[in-house]
Amino acid sequence: MTEDAADEPGCVEPRLDEVTRRWASGWKRYCFPAFWLIYLGKAAAGVAEHSHGIVAITGYVVLVAFAACYLAALPMGWGGRGGVFWYLYTAAFALTALEGVFAREDALVFSVYLAVLTVATQRRWAPGMVAALTLATGATPALFPSWGGSFDWNGALTVFLVSFAMFGFFKIVQSNVALAAARAEVARLAAEAERSRIARDLHDLLGHSLTTITVKAGLARRLAERGDAERSLREITEVEQLSRRTLGDVRAAVAGHRDVTLAGELATSREVLRAAGIIAELPGSVDVVEPGLSELFGWVVREGVTNVVRHSRAIHCRISLARDWIEIVDDGAGGTAGAGNGLAGLRERVEAAGGTLSASGGFSGFRLRAAVPQTAELDAPLVSHP
Repeated sequence: MTEDAADEPGCVEPRLDEVTRRWASGWKRYCFPAFWLIYLGKAAAGVAEHSHGIVAITGYVVLVAFAACYLAALPMGWGGRGGVFWYLYTAAFALTALEGVFAREDALVFSVYLAVLTVATQRRWAPGMVAALTLATGATPALFPSWGGSFDWNGALTVFLVSFAMFGFFKIVQSNVALAAARAEVARLAAEAERSRIARDLHDLLGHSLTTITVKAGLARRLAERGDAERSLREITEVEQLSRRTLGDVRAAVAGHRDVTLAGELATSREVLRAAGIIAELPGSVDVVEPGLSELFGWVVREGVTNVVRHSRAIHCRISLARDWIEIVDDGAGGTAGAGNGLAGLRERVEAAGGTLSASGGFSGFRLRAAVPQTAELDAPLVSHP
């Protein structure tokens, strides 16, 4: 991870760091790096060859300390954590210089591990530091006759090649972690979208259906009080049928399958408005509407009529249609225009289709209009009434 990327707001890097730190925790942080510590055996052989007694023991302690620094620092470096890493990084350089006293030229094998730590930081200066380590590994034996007295091309090439390989390895790991973070983000957004869809659909379905059930149950009670048992029984039967249908609609909404049509909603709205005692002026045909807008306009009718019955205290309600717009107007004294979760969810539906939803009115009536402009030339508006 680069420093610039970490400073950019809204990027995936914070989640990348989180996943990276999760990977670099527990026993996993030691497995892969520890395997390659086998090459420190060259330094151990150098200590055995050039040091004896307490001096050799000190050399082995330095080697173990270097290995511990490397194992602790590596996951911190490529995991994007500073602080302790830089102390360990500096200590590793100091231990490398100190080991030269005990293992001589064999201590230069430490440079390979220093290069890996440098590449792991993913900093801008890492290539320059790797170049310096490569040069130092090759040139140091030439400065000390007892270390060989010539440029160590094998050692320098080893540092360079290992650094290059580890650079590719860290990039692959970073890409894989970023991919995993992106997939997790997509899954999270999909889950949120599904929750929002279910909440919106349940609101629209239950709000409309429960309003209808309430109105028709009230009508059945009034009819029963008047002694009209036949009509009261018919209304109660319709309430039962509507309840069963609503249960099916809820199950379909949760499963993601809805069957909302403009013609069906207009037919239901006629019955709901009649039961509420509101004069309905509805289109006799829906053929004028674009076929692709039938479901969307069905949702508009469902929410609009539900609000009319619930809040408007209206006497008259008119629904008008055209090719790419629908309008619901009542003469009641409804609530504030645009308020409520129902209109908010409806506005989301309309805007998702590329249209606009407007709601206005007050004590002199309420007007709800949804329009979805089409690229084709519009036909003249057609409003038909029964």
